[in-house]
Amino acid sequence: MKRGLGMSDKEIGDTFTKWNKGVLDSFLIEITRDIMYFNDDDGTPLLEKILDSAGQKGTGKWTAINALDLGMPVTLIAESVLARCLSSIKGERTRASKVLQFVGRSSTFEGNKEQFLDDLEQALYASKIISYAQGFMLMQEAAKDYGWKLNKPSIALMWRGGCIIRSVFLKDITAAYRANPDLENLLFSDFFNKAIHKAQPGWRDVVSKTALLGIPTPCFSTALSWFDGYRTKDLPANLLQAQRDYFGAHTFKIKPECANEKYPEGKDIHVNWTGRGGNVSASLYKA
Repeated sequence: MKRGLGMSDKEIGDTFTKWNKGVLDSFLIEITRDIMYFNDDDGTPLLEKILDSAGQKGTGKWTAINALDLGMPVTLIAESVLARCLSSIKGERTRASKVLQFVGRSSTFEGNKEQFLDDLEQALYASKIISYAQGFMLMQEAAKDYGWKLNKPSIALMWRGGCIIRSVFLKDITAAYRANPDLENLLFSDFFNKAIHKAQPGWRDVVSKTALLGIPTPCFSTALSWFDGYRTKDLPANLLQAQRDYFGAHTFKIKPECANEKYPEGKDIHVNWTGRGGNVSASLYKA
């Protein structure tokens, strides 16, 4: 809003006020609105005087570590933690700003400002949905590993009662899990499926425009990339597996529809890609 559209803190606060009356109604939107409106004793926004180096207490880091341990792609929280880490190297960023320049066709926003703000609202809404979907994926996987019995509607209801992630659409999460306690993913519920599809055009436009303007939007970008990966039946990870087998004999499995006597389904296979050396595969292990 500030770098791309040149909006003042008050104008941004007005936008957050509007958003807090819709699907984004939440604790964080409320406090952001108040922060944007807050002026120092000299009448200027206090926000502009605060050092842009974020601290953290560790909850995001612990979640990201746990997600990696369980092999769950909780990309939004992980990217949020890494964005804070990037902000913390303020001195290095300051030096980089003097030698690394923006190179693009235009650094000026061109288009309909009001439409872009509407798209930005949808990008934030979609990214929040993805973050909650990822969070429940992590909890579901942890439940399998640790033998937990999750009451997912009650979890969403508890958060709605009052915490930093309190949000109006937690009631929709509660409703989704009440309707189907065995729901595999929030995006499979009718409500969130429709919401994510409605948000897509604006979400994609925001990510592409900010990239063209050189404005970092790490969480919008990683949310969209995760979504596109999640909805893709065949990913290029087959090439990754081939590379791993080539350089480290880590083996691969064959697609069920391609299985035959030479390459049986479900078997760990190693190929001598070069025709030289032995045919010994690496032992299997879980990192």
